[in-house]
Order: sequence, then C-alpha cells, then structure tokens
Amino acid sequence: MNLAQESISLLKELISIPSFSKVEDKTADLIQQFLQSKDYDPERAGNNIWVRSSAFDESKPTVLLNSHHDTVKPNKGYTRDPFLAEEVDDKLYGLGSNDAGGCLVSLLATFLHFEEADELPFNLVFAASAEEEISGKNGIASIIEELPSIDLAIVGEPTLLNLAIAEKGLMVLDCLAKGKAGHAARNEGVNAIYEALGDIKWFETFQFPKESDALGPVKMTVAQIEAGQQHNVVPAECRFVVDVRTTDAYTNQETLEIIQSRVRSEVKARSIRLNPSGIASGHPILKAAEKLGLKTYGSPTLSDQALMPFNSVKFGPGDSARSHMADEYIHLNEIEKGIEAYIDLLKNLKF
Repeated sequence: MNLAQESISLLKELISIPSFSKVEDKTADLIQQFLQSKDYDPERAGNNIWVRSSAFDESKPTVLLNSHHDTVKPNKGYTRDPFLAEEVDDKLYGLGSNDAGGCLVSLLATFLHFEEADELPFNLVFAASAEEEISGKNGIASIIEELPSIDLAIVGEPTLLNLAIAEKGLMVLDCLAKGKAGHAARNEGVNAIYEALGDIKWFETFQFPKESDALGPVKMTVAQIEAGQQHNVVPAECRFVVDVRTTDAYTNQETLEIIQSRVRSEVKARSIRLNPSGIASGHPILKAAEKLGLKTYGSPTLSDQALMPFNSVKFGPGDSARSHMADEYIHLNEIEKGIEAYIDLLKNLKF
C-alpha cells in the first residue's frame, strides 16, 4: 500500500470515530496505535500524540508537522451519516475529512516518507493535537514545553495548498459603559446606552495607525449589547461585546492597551492568548515557497498557530470553505497532492 492509499485508509478510520473537542481520546488511541504499528514509541499527553525523527539530532534545526484530530459537532444540515466515511466519485465524505483529517494524514505520511528517505538536514516532529476547534488549554499549548526546541512549524489546515504566511489573532472584549439610574418620565439620571454609543461608534470607525502587509488592518466588530430592565428606568449600565481580529502589526496586549486608552467604557479582554502570527520576509520557508511557485496569503481564520511561540505557517490540502459545512468532504486526489506538496516544501527548505 502506497502512502496515499494508507493515508486515505487511516482517514476513513478517523472519520468513523467521534472526536469532538475534549473527548477525542479514541482518535488519539488510533493515531498512537498506528505509530506503534510502524515501530515508533510516540509520546502522549492527554489526547495529544507526538513523535520525533528516529535519528533526532539536537544540533540540527527542528520542524514541527502539526495538525489536529478533534472536530466540531455536525450541524443540522447533514444529509449523510457524519461518521460514515463514504467515497463518491473522487470525494471522501465524513465529519473531519476536510478539517483537518486530510491534512493530518498527509503530514503523517510526509513524516514517514522522510523517515525512509533520510535526506533532510533538519529534524522532524509530527504532532496530532487535541482541542484545536475550541483553542483549548489541553491542546497544543499544553505540550509546547514538552516538545524539543522548534525552529518552524507547518500547521496542517485546508488552504487549497496555498501558503498562509500570517494569521489573525483574536480577542473578545467585554465592555461596560456606566451611567446613573433615573426615572425616564422625569429626564433623570445618565443613560448608559447613550454613554456606550460613542464608544460603539469608535469601534466602528477607528483605524489603527499600523497595518499588516499580509493581513491588512485590525478588524473590530461590536457583536452583542445588553442594557436596561424596564421601559421607564434610565439604565445605569450598558454592556457590549466586541470581536477583535488582531494582526502581526501589534501584539494582542498592545492592541488592548490602545483600545483601553481611547474609549470611556471599561474594557476587559477574556483572553490575550490567541495571538496573531507572521513570518518575516526572507525566512527560508518563503524562499522555498517562491521556488515552488506557491501562492502566499494572510489568513483571517484561527488555528493552533495562535498558540505557538515560534515561527509557523499554515498549509494543506482541502478547502477552508468546506470546514464545518454539512456533508463535509475532501477530494481523494487532494490527499495525494497534499503529500507531494508537503514533501516538495520540505525538500526545498534550507535553514
């Protein structure tokens, strides 16, 4: 069985096992057993599985090949059994087939290829991570300290085999505008809704001075608002939630500080851990991409990159537009092309 056939067979097994975030232990078992069948002794922490090159040399750079094996829950639009891996023409249907099972098995095949070929001037680490879909604390972030020092990560996500060289981060802000309660009929108090309106308009119109070459401007969207208890009482508080998509022009902390300095409302970030990322011009991975004629772009969607404190890119077979859709699928030839593309990218990577 060649690498592509073996990868498709493994993907079918993964699809058949429910692996929602936080309860993906059965797919972790399968990946662990698969590696053991290849005479590896993979490491495991929770539902994260990883393995190093057999001839690991600490004096060499190390590249992490990472993708996730958890999935979202199937949406109500499914017309097929989400856990039935079904081939129809050139499509393989099933939950997680595109996001990110195709990438996961293609990266694993790439790792196995180079174990046989033994031709890279750097180490490889393959890691199948958990809780990616919820950016969970028991996912990739929980094993960073246990991995060897990583010089570059290739994160497997469906990108149509275009190379995402930057990725937006995320902050969710809880904002509180304060007023003073009073009787609506007597024009008393200070209306917190009116106090909030100025800040809401600021979030709509403000342009950050610096803009990312790959990701464009920081994007802020007021997504929820709540105020008042009854029609005849001027509300003393107005709460609203802002979705902020950060870029590599600023750290999350810098972005938060700018916002807090410009608005009157109290602003608290639920977390600043989901960071933006970007590769510096001239990095070896960009030279490899240029040599191969790969299209590069900045990605607006989150992945495990957001939790990685080292250089990373996002690259893989499949199409992000199919992620989380009903009757999810990946083309079978995308897996074969994905393996070839990962191998070519690594062959042309020169640190």
